[in-house]
Amino acid sequence: MIDITLQNFEADLIHASMQQPVLLDIWAPWCGPCKSLGPVLEKLEVAYGGRFVLAKLNSDEQPEIAGQLSQAFGVRSIPFCVMFSQGQPVDGFVGAIPESDIRAFLDKHVPTEDALEAEADLEEAEAMLAQGADPLSALDKLQEAVAIDPANDAARLDYLKLLLEMARHEPQRTQQARLAFDPVAAKTLSDTRFAAVEQWLKAAEAYPSARAEAELRAAFEANRRDFDARYALAQRKMVESEPTQAMDELLEILMRDKAWNEGLARKTYVAILELMSKPLPKAAPEAASGGKGTLEIAGHAAVAPNDPVVDQYRRKLSMVLF
Repeated sequence: MIDITLQNFEADLIHASMQQPVLLDIWAPWCGPCKSLGPVLEKLEVAYGGRFVLAKLNSDEQPEIAGQLSQAFGVRSIPFCVMFSQGQPVDGFVGAIPESDIRAFLDKHVPTEDALEAEADLEEAEAMLAQGADPLSALDKLQEAVAIDPANDAARLDYLKLLLEMARHEPQRTQQARLAFDPVAAKTLSDTRFAAVEQWLKAAEAYPSARAEAELRAAFEANRRDFDARYALAQRKMVESEPTQAMDELLEILMRDKAWNEGLARKTYVAILELMSKPLPKAAPEAASGGKGTLEIAGHAAVAPNDPVVDQYRRKLSMVLF
């Protein structure tokens, strides 16, 4: 449990909630219901085994923070509890509600023990890959993370990507990727990350029976509108980790027929850009803070670092389409 002031608000509440949920209890010494709620919250922090952090804020001593949160949620009474996650206030409740209701509230926002174990496996796998360790060890960790917590999209995406990176030289990995992808195939309709992986998976599935590069080039050099051959070459380049060459071939299709095969060339091009894009960084305390002694309820939005190659190919696509 930590006490929140204007000085540690950014570091111990906003930034801390990027790592795990933080429940802020806004109370006052003169408030009777606050005195009965406080021990229940402290007991639950222990019972949940570190899956959330309890923070306390004395509204008499920190009226600026209490006032902004009360105004944001339209609440005028205490005790008032606000859940912070990923640098944002996401939910809250008012009053000394029963413990069972508090547990139900926490269970909506606090990760399960399985989810925490899966997240630990994911972080270990990412560290292994960053250090150049044996990819098989990282693959085992990612597979374990997905098995423990099938809802962990980050772990599943990393698992799929690593399988597909290995698929060129180990074709059996493609089938493993298909088995891992099918349970979440519906996510392609709303999540560009899964839509991108689907295009990569299809390219990997086509790779073993694909025509040789020389044969494909001969086909579309003889007939500039042999888009099937050019698209097959783009798929080869995806599998062979040559994304810019793949996009160059797709641009040739788009310059001649933007709508070819129900927009398949455009969809695949966008998928490659997505696969090349770096994930959003988590906000650092100094980046999210307006400085000591200032108050900013919501953290700053994270911005992905620019990749000049990705930016260049985004511009090329825009020039062709628009």
